[in-house]
Amino acid sequence: MPFVDTTAIVTGGAAGLGLAIAEALAARGAKVAIFDIAADEIDTQVERLRSEGAKVEGYVVDVSDRGAVETAVAQVRADLGPVLMLINNAGVEQFGRFADITDEQWDHVMAVNLRGPFICTQVVLPDMLDAQWGRIVNISSSSAQGGQSRMAAYVSSKAGLIGFTKSLALEIGPKGITVNTIPPGMVVTPMLEKAIDEGRFTASLEHFASITPVRRAGRPEDIANAAIFLCQDESSYITGQIIPVNGGRRT
Repeated sequence: MPFVDTTAIVTGGAAGLGLAIAEALAARGAKVAIFDIAADEIDTQVERLRSEGAKVEGYVVDVSDRGAVETAVAQVRADLGPVLMLINNAGVEQFGRFADITDEQWDHVMAVNLRGPFICTQVVLPDMLDAQWGRIVNISSSSAQGGQSRMAAYVSSKAGLIGFTKSLALEIGPKGITVNTIPPGMVVTPMLEKAIDEGRFTASLEHFASITPVRRAGRPEDIANAAIFLCQDESSYITGQIIPVNGGRRT
């Protein structure tokens, strides 16, 4: 199944990693549906991508809301066709002492970071089953592999996404559908820059780059390149895998 005229959904696709993945898919001729909650950002990026010749549509969607996802996916099918690629990237951060996490905070993180991919995958899966071909890429986090202090809810949700990936891959692999997860390392995104500005890290970005084997922080396009690799037809023998993109840290 080529990229050209294949419909892909990228959740959290209006900024950061999601936007880089949406750009990479569009550059290869895919029809891209951006799901995000930031309406203004969606409009800005969709307009820009269209001006560059991309086939792209934007949808304001809360991925933790099944009704909203079902409505949006139905519109994607009408606008762009059946969905055969899904990048589950939408996520929310969490930072604070474990003892201070409220039930509401925990539930919100789990709803977006873990229930969101579950809902989105379940809703688009019939298209892939009909085609006997599909690509699902879940964006987890390197913190799910090594842990991270003061991020217990976030790390737990991303670790759950790794387990979700492995279980689903076993179940739907015989249908021609692959499911893999990319846990990014230290990648410069608006979310990371905000965390640094708020003093959530005790060291600078330069320090993290200095202790990374490749001696730099990651870029959104690093993650996009890995996602593109996993969506290729040539990657059909790769499923249920954790593909870290971290410059050599936490390998």
